[in-house]
Amino acid sequence: MRQLLLLRHAKSSRDDPKLEDFDRPLGPRGLKTAPLMGRELARRGWMPDLALVSPALRTRDTWRLVAQELPKHVQAEFAEELYEATPATILARVRQVKATSVLVIGHNPGLQHFALRLAGAGSDQGVFKKIEAKFPTAALARLTLDEHWANLDFHGARLTHCVRPKDLT
Repeated sequence: MRQLLLLRHAKSSRDDPKLEDFDRPLGPRGLKTAPLMGRELARRGWMPDLALVSPALRTRDTWRLVAQELPKHVQAEFAEELYEATPATILARVRQVKATSVLVIGHNPGLQHFALRLAGAGSDQGVFKKIEAKFPTAALARLTLDEHWANLDFHGARLTHCVRPKDLT
């Protein structure tokens, strides 16, 4: 079984209007929730073998804070194509991986739509509706599949969980 974890970056700061979107750092709430989500990944045993991370500052910072909470080192790849990616672009990148468990850290709306489009037979409908309603910053979706990554297609995974920071506090 393969595991795909989709983590939306933690809450960013918009305090400096001169910064480009790509260069926005995490805000105070993001600095608090990113480590919280890392601890939750570790607590649940949902350890990725590989992290695919958008190169935007807020996603890199989210990864740094999540990774500090994990009990083992996880290889990270900063993938340019994940910045503001569509579901099709994310799917194309995930199809290339060789790891058993993969964490993707990216942006909305692409990540939310990707999770919903991957959900196929055996998905939890309550979780689907939760993600459909809102996939807030630092939210984590978990999907499982039996296929090899290269064969993954839309509706080809089971959506099993959605964990939001507010669920943990």
